[in-house]
Amino acid sequence: MGIFPFLNKGQKAMLGLDISSTAVKLLELSRNGDKYRVEGYAVEPLPPNAVVDKNINDIGAAAEAIRKVVRRSKTRLRQAAVAVSGSAVITKTLEMPADLSDEDLEARIALEADQYIPYPLEEVSLDFEVQGPSEKGDDQVEVLLAACRSENIDQRVSALAEAELEAGVVDVEAYAIERIYTLLEGQLPPQEQLVAAVVDIGATMSALSILVDGKTVYTREQLFGGRQLTDEIQRRYGLSSEEAALAKHQGGSGLPDDYHTEVLEPFRDAVIQQITRSLQFFYSSTSYSDVDYILLCGGVAAMEGLSELVGEKLGKPTLIANPFAGMSISSRVNHKALGREAPALLIAAGLAMREKEY
Repeated sequence: MGIFPFLNKGQKAMLGLDISSTAVKLLELSRNGDKYRVEGYAVEPLPPNAVVDKNINDIGAAAEAIRKVVRRSKTRLRQAAVAVSGSAVITKTLEMPADLSDEDLEARIALEADQYIPYPLEEVSLDFEVQGPSEKGDDQVEVLLAACRSENIDQRVSALAEAELEAGVVDVEAYAIERIYTLLEGQLPPQEQLVAAVVDIGATMSALSILVDGKTVYTREQLFGGRQLTDEIQRRYGLSSEEAALAKHQGGSGLPDDYHTEVLEPFRDAVIQQITRSLQFFYSSTSYSDVDYILLCGGVAAMEGLSELVGEKLGKPTLIANPFAGMSISSRVNHKALGREAPALLIAAGLAMREKEY
């Protein structure tokens, strides 16, 4: 993979492999022109604490889950795109002379990188991408520098290698969301300077991405997720973690009558509070004071009535993000199951849109 694993572009399809705190999610897409088709997918739970705050603690457990999703998806691909979280990556936009070759640009960035990275360079993987002409003049270009602790990348590469896969690309979760947003945007009414908030609520982490005309202008992560609801079910009703998780996924079926008023409603209120707080951070740290749409994704997004409640409380049109709405689906894929999982497969879909250069 070399020292620059993040942003390479190309033509050969790869698996999208999202390694979250609680599960490994695999998605295979094929492409014909600008149209995508879902060829296969699978989701496999991870043992507790195998992945904590997006860091892989147990490479063997992650590799075993990867082997299982590969087997169940029946894919023949052996290269995958994986991602690190945005909080693990430092990005900086640099101004560079436009006449530099790629090799000279790489050498120049390597020399200047230590000004922006608070770690020894030997512990860091770097990559860069030329964004386009600089506003400062035609003789300059804007270059996006991305840096990540090598151990975060090595964990993922090792887990894939143990599962007999190759890491074709190590991406950034926010970039995967930006990539899949190019498809989601078509589900929104067209307007000039559309500001969309993509809220990804997973099991333990939530992430807010703000996109303006399809470009990410702000991201923020925080510790909050669906596991808090599972833990409260477990505590209140004296269940095991597995029983509590099952009860949650069944919408509280089999739980006492007070579940909805005493447990579910307070959790949904907490979701509203977290989204509101994240948006307030965005408004206070940028020149923006509003968003046009809220797109919910992650495992929590499909919770019954949540999108309607978010829209009502925040006064914004709110949709559950479905990356597959405009895609065709292979006959060997369970359409109903894919529809249920769709909001949780957003990052996997963005990764599966990556293509490897040869």
